[in-house]
Amino acid sequence: MPKPKACKVCKLIYEEDVCPKCGAKETTEGFKGKIVVLNPEESEIAEKLNIKDKGNYAIKIR
Repeated sequence: MPKPKACKVCKLIYEEDVCPKCGAKETTEGFKGKIVVLNPEESEIAEKLNIKDKGNYAIKIR
């Protein structure tokens, strides 16, 4: 099983080679914390982090 990576541009956590959300190839395996957004329209945390789509996101990227 591949190790999860976080996109340095949008902070989405994924396992593919290219970010499925923004298409960036800049990734890192060094991230701290994870937030799961299920309903971004009603989430206060998603609003503060400027997240508009469902998914797993890194809180801090190294």
